[in-house]
Amino acid sequence: MDSNTPVGVVPGSARGRISGCDSSPGGDGALVLFRGGDYSDLDRLHCCGRFTAYQEDALKFDPNTTAVVLIEYQNDFTSEGGGLHDAVRPVMEKTDMLANTARVVEAARAAGVTVMHAPITFAEGYNELGKHPYGILKGVVDGGVFVKGTWGAAIIDELAPAEGDIVIEGKRGLDTFASTNLDFILRSKGITTIALGGFLTNCCVESTMRSGYENGYQVVTLSDCVAATSVEEHDNAIAYDYPMFSTPMTAEEFSSRLS
Repeated sequence: MDSNTPVGVVPGSARGRISGCDSSPGGDGALVLFRGGDYSDLDRLHCCGRFTAYQEDALKFDPNTTAVVLIEYQNDFTSEGGGLHDAVRPVMEKTDMLANTARVVEAARAAGVTVMHAPITFAEGYNELGKHPYGILKGVVDGGVFVKGTWGAAIIDELAPAEGDIVIEGKRGLDTFASTNLDFILRSKGITTIALGGFLTNCCVESTMRSGYENGYQVVTLSDCVAATSVEEHDNAIAYDYPMFSTPMTAEEFSSRLS
């Protein structure tokens, strides 16, 4: 394959958000990447959110320094009868995120990767929150969801913690780093790469992604292991936000890179 062979395309909608754009424009203002070009990692990884053969060796993950962080795989989101399930059902079905996550977890455990669970829970009455919650946390209170000890707050059976997994304690808000022992455990175990899946694509997963990036971790977002309350919000986060603060990968792409 010579230097004139395209190896990827950055959609025109992503132009202006990435650096090192020194290649030829494609249709609709897209950026065509060629073998041998001097592109930033973000340019290359933004190629329709997927990897090309040219990039296959760019990322390999050491199981000893990698953790899969499962955010809020709880019945109130995941299961029929859960308080928020109907809101996320369309995107869950679109991405097949539960089956994909199960495959990631199986591959991670087989490779010796640390698997972490990060449920969000509140005492009955939600006294951990302020008197006048607003935004998404008001929705949690109004819906009476994620109350400690209830079925809705329990991690779904299919992804229940196994021996050797770690349950992150204290999640009361959006960012998993903010009110928990996540950072302490990651650093104590020498983990430098975190792969994120769960709920919501554009809320808790995105907030955790941004903090992980800021805290110096190599962040992978599992694009078919997440769901949001609308397809539009889900797609927008993956197309525009995830590539800025993480390396988006499918479950299969991530699993295949566990060396």
